[in-house]
Amino acid sequence: MAVPLRSGAFPDVLDARFARIFDKQYSELPDRLGDFYSMKGNEGPQNQNVLYSELGEFSDVEEFTGTLSYDDISQGYDVTFTHVQYAKGMQIERQLFDDAQNNQMDAQPKKMALAYQRTRQKHGATAFNGAFSNDTTWQNHTESVALCSDSHTTTSGASTAAGFDNLVTAALSAVAVESARIQMRGFRGDRAQRITVVPSGLVVPPDLAPQAFEIVQSQGKPDTANNNANSSYNQYRIYDWEYLTDTNNWFMVDAAMMQNDATGLVWHDRLPMEFAMVEDFDSLIGKWRIYARYSLGRIGWRFILGAQVS
Repeated sequence: MAVPLRSGAFPDVLDARFARIFDKQYSELPDRLGDFYSMKGNEGPQNQNVLYSELGEFSDVEEFTGTLSYDDISQGYDVTFTHVQYAKGMQIERQLFDDAQNNQMDAQPKKMALAYQRTRQKHGATAFNGAFSNDTTWQNHTESVALCSDSHTTTSGASTAAGFDNLVTAALSAVAVESARIQMRGFRGDRAQRITVVPSGLVVPPDLAPQAFEIVQSQGKPDTANNNANSSYNQYRIYDWEYLTDTNNWFMVDAAMMQNDATGLVWHDRLPMEFAMVEDFDSLIGKWRIYARYSLGRIGWRFILGAQVS
């Protein structure tokens, strides 16, 4: 009986070395996703979809008069995350690999690592770049309005006349930041009751980073000869992210709420990135590929206020 023959050292050597180069390059690239998202691995049920349900707030605690008062919590909106597959490959001829200088070959897995990292950052930034539209790429949110909107609703039937608007149009300025802080502090819960929102960050594109720095770091009032104390001094962390595509839009966030998987942004790595290879026996072509599955989206909206500046 004939014994199947394996190819030579070509696939074994390349697989180990290219994988090491890829992993090293990928680990050294800046990853900002953890600044904004609650990062989830592949724990829990191994399904294509992940379902979240918002839960409402309790009413105020009443005076006890001998009989305990029980409260109902309203069922909030449902959010379904659907994992999407991502993959990319490259091919190298055996002769090219043998004859090329090492640095030429080593550059190829580095480029793949850069492309994958860039893709993840772009996808992560869609929470902000798509904040003014109802993006359904990875999730279906039954509220069916944009993350930043003046039309938020509630399932409890409570009035949304005040405290349900997290969309403004003012350009970034010290006055606009203070106005946004007041507006966020006035956000209401699902029963239109007061809730605690603590604005702690400004998310801006690089174009607005110098202006944001002046607003946050000036001890006196910015852009004025008055020496009044600056109420925004050291009050906000500046999230300067090059993957924000609009040079005028900016956001104020409650960072703790934003990274809470019950109230903010959630990222699910259903299958973390894997690096694999195979050699075609007849053509002597080495093939490498990366593969991953993930989803991302938001649960609530009260962690953010967005400025859509024309």
